[in-house]
Amino acid sequence: MSFDGFTKETISFLARLSKHNDQTWFDAHRADYDAHLLEPAKAFVVALAPKLRAIDAKLHAEPRVNGSIFRINRDTRFSKDKTPYKDHLDLWFWSGKQKGWDCSGFYFRLTPKLLVLGAGMHDFTPPVLAKYRKAVLDDKKGKRLVEIQRSLAKAGYRFGGEKYKRPPRGVDESHPRVALLKYGALFTGWEGKHPKELFTKRAVDFVIGHYKTLAPVHEWLEAM
Repeated sequence: MSFDGFTKETISFLARLSKHNDQTWFDAHRADYDAHLLEPAKAFVVALAPKLRAIDAKLHAEPRVNGSIFRINRDTRFSKDKTPYKDHLDLWFWSGKQKGWDCSGFYFRLTPKLLVLGAGMHDFTPPVLAKYRKAVLDDKKGKRLVEIQRSLAKAGYRFGGEKYKRPPRGVDESHPRVALLKYGALFTGWEGKHPKELFTKRAVDFVIGHYKTLAPVHEWLEAM
């Protein structure tokens, strides 16, 4: 299984799915989904895997749906939006025994117009939140996270995860890292128009280049 890049047909399929988001259309074009989205995604994950493990040997890169490749079907049970399919491709490379947004890893999202790459943890469970806050309050670990954040912000990467309006109980608003203590997740990333590399085998190196730059966030979360 060799990866030679995503194709214009990959983008075309996502754009058409966005306009015709119903089961009848999808069933009629399932062969396009398999050929232009699923198969290139599998090949991409296989090609990326050894380079990911050079960043972190514990990272999972599984070339299958419900592995690193997210299902194209949306979970509409608790959503007002009942459109049945996602109009984007999501990939997730996680560290830990169980896949989930509550573990640290690297993500990839391809939409009809944008490529989104990132790293971090998208949800803190209560035990992880307590661990995160303890690390932020620790002078050495907390200052290191500030350094990482400033360095990546200077390079054009955006941080996300702020969830709370107030710091945890017992922490004054004047604390030098009070902003970080209001986070309920921690992730950072890049997004932009489709780079020319996306449509060649060089997409692997393009993505890994960003992941290597973002790796300090992942490393910090793994060590906290």
